[in-house]
Amino acid sequence: QVQLVESGGGLVQPGGSLRLSCAASGSIDVSLYDMGWYRQAPGKQRELVAHSSSGGITNYADSVKGRLTISRDNAKTTVYLQMNRLTPEDTAVYYCKVGVWWGQGTQVIVAS
Repeated sequence: QVQLVESGGGLVQPGGSLRLSCAASGSIDVSLYDMGWYRQAPGKQRELVAHSSSGGITNYADSVKGRLTISRDNAKTTVYLQMNRLTPEDTAVYYCKVGVWWGQGTQVIVAS
């Protein structure tokens, strides 16, 4: 049974930074899987914001390019999302996905 646990969300002022973490537990070699961060704002559909393939290729939604960075530590079975220069439009619940497994989400609120 694979479980993903996100952490690092919270309240931050516009222009600030947060780093989200997603730790995988269970019998999984995360290096074999694509990983991604998604977000869902109130009243909106869940969207992909950052993706890291098992081969190390990363892709980002246009709205976050240059501000968000996805990375992974395969030894620690953890994927990260570094978020800089946050704006109120980044307010959402952020979810990580590894392979077919989803985390429970962590809330990010950007407000002054």
